[in-house]
Amino acid sequence: MFAALADATRLRLLKRLSTEGSQSITRLSEGEHVTRQAITRHLYALGSAGLVRHKRQGREQIWDLDMKRLEKARQYLDHVAAQWDAAAARLKAFVEESS
Repeated sequence: MFAALADATRLRLLKRLSTEGSQSITRLSEGEHVTRQAITRHLYALGSAGLVRHKRQGREQIWDLDMKRLEKARQYLDHVAAQWDAAAARLKAFVEESS
């Protein structure tokens, strides 16, 4: 999942889906500096990571966020951040005791 998030275009696509809601590939391609085919590949990469999903609506595919998977990612990052905070607190206590 985090490898899928490492690409700037994919992050922009996620941002647009989170702020503008479900969209077609055509609409998501607007304003991007890559081809529609590249947008499609990026969306499928995000889909493989479980971050987005699509459904057919007529001739178009409509993409939206998979909020469950994003929530799991947020929970994981919160857990890692708490571990870093605890490690920093231990280091600070050690340094202050040594002074």
